[in-house]
Parts: sequence; C-alpha cells; structure tokens
Amino acid sequence: MDVSALLNELRSRGCDIDGALVRFLNKEDFYAKLFKKFLKDASIEGLGEALKAKDVDTAFRHAHTLKGLTANMGLTPLYDIVVKIVEPLRAGKLDDNLNPLYDKLMAELKNYKILAERDGE
Repeated sequence: MDVSALLNELRSRGCDIDGALVRFLNKEDFYAKLFKKFLKDASIEGLGEALKAKDVDTAFRHAHTLKGLTANMGLTPLYDIVVKIVEPLRAGKLDDNLNPLYDKLMAELKNYKILAERDGE
C-alpha cells in the first residue's frame, strides 16, 4: 500500500487527514512515517499499566499525551476514545469505565497497526 492509499484508508475510517496534513506541511511521507511511529508510542502501553496499577497521575500523563498525539495527527476515532479516558483522570478519578475504554482503544489501535503493516512497516 502506498502513502496515498494509507491516507485514503485513514480518511475512510473517519480521520481528519487533510486537517492534520496542514500541520505536517502537507508532507504525506512524513505524516506516514510519524503515523507508524505513533503506533509504537510508549504512552499506549504506559496508560494500560498505569490503569492496572490504579496510578491516576501516571495514567493521566499518558492519556494526555495520547490525546495530543491523536489530535495533532487527526486520528479522530482514537481521539474520541482517549478524551473519555482523560477527563475522569484529570479529575483524579479512576472511573469503572476506564478499563473498557482502554480495551476499546487497544482494539482500534490493533486495526491501525494492521493497516500500517499492510503499508510495508
């Protein structure tokens, strides 16, 4: 899959790729490279570990990082999930819904990773 096909597939999944590309100076190859790097970001696993450990501060830090990354990259479906995780953590609460939301995030990320692998990662 070439970069254009990758970006079109992300668009079809509800991602705001056109808005994100403005932030990436319309450099599609650069965006694709950072997309693949994002999928390996330590905050993804760190969030899960912090939730499991019931460490609100660390979980918030990781979730907030993911919120920024997903917003900047226009990964709207992921952003929408992360926002629901960030807000209770911001208030210092480990809501019962956070682990199912994290599981949903991981399921979505798995689909994005499959897409990246098809692109020749």
